[in-house]
Amino acid sequence: MPRLDGKTLLLTGGASGIGAATARIAIDEGANVVVADLQVEAGEKLAAELGAKALFVRLDVTDEASWIDAVAKTIARFGKLDGLLNGAGVGVAASIEACTLAEFQRVYRINGLGVALGCKHAVLAMKSTGGGSIVNISSILGLRGQPTTPAYSASKGAVRLLTKHVAIHCGQHGYGIRCNSVHPGYIDTPMIAPRLATTIDNMTGRQFLESLHPMGRLGRAEEIAKMVVFLLSDDSSFSTGAEFVADGGVTA
Repeated sequence: MPRLDGKTLLLTGGASGIGAATARIAIDEGANVVVADLQVEAGEKLAAELGAKALFVRLDVTDEASWIDAVAKTIARFGKLDGLLNGAGVGVAASIEACTLAEFQRVYRINGLGVALGCKHAVLAMKSTGGGSIVNISSILGLRGQPTTPAYSASKGAVRLLTKHVAIHCGQHGYGIRCNSVHPGYIDTPMIAPRLATTIDNMTGRQFLESLHPMGRLGRAEEIAKMVVFLLSDDSSFSTGAEFVADGGVTA
């Protein structure tokens, strides 16, 4: 039996990268999939490609009303919500001296506040229908420092600890809702594309980032998506409040 048979999943950042890869695998595993994103054209195209078991909803993760609407549309179409991937995220490369207030606030609102709102409204929807699973995309930069990404690292560190709070809260209340964080290394997605074209220490951006990984390459979106699907499925039924690292050995 497919691992996600009959489950309904809401995937933020679902129109591209890890979110889109998760959507494709989830459909193959029997799920109903709601692709949630601000990229309307790409999101609608993906939902059409995935077929009748997929729906696109426009979602601004920093806007609570947008979350309420997205969850309502999910339940109206598929009857319930069983899983949430908080995958929407942005980054900016600027040191603590150079990062502007506007840059910090934008990164933190999308990466931090957006995940908090997603967890809140997923818990509200799931707790009366038998529970579910929430997966929050953090980063290896939520586990370790880096001099050029204070806003991104701070937001991803917040996601790591928020995940643990949600897991404990739901466990103590007997909601049947699990919450885990995934910490990718550098993944070959549109988010890091600008860095790949730069030159660093006489190497291309791609060569430099590959050199950081003992495995000698960037990760693929599908590799992270497979971990996400595991956590959204009942195969991970005893995992909650945990950190799952997929980084080609960087943190090792």
